[in-house]
Amino acid sequence: MLSDVYYLVRSKTDGNYLIARPDAETSGYLLLFQENFDALSYLNTHAAEVANRFAVESIARTQLANLLKRWGFSGVGIVTDPLLPKVEFLQHS
Repeated sequence: MLSDVYYLVRSKTDGNYLIARPDAETSGYLLLFQENFDALSYLNTHAAEVANRFAVESIARTQLANLLKRWGFSGVGIVTDPLLPKVEFLQHS
């Protein structure tokens, strides 16, 4: 079941969102976390030396489509396990 609220990681420096590019031809997939602490765990595990340069933001599910369209993302990557990491990619149409 999809959550009503997701958490995003955003750069404090330039405002860009944390994305994944499974292949070089896509514009990227916006990484979404189901809990605030999952986003923080992801940062601390995989980017501890620069974690302080990022902030965690929340977004309602109803706002996702507009955000994807505005930034031109290919879809979303829902992080189901921040430590491994395990990501489920969903393409936006």
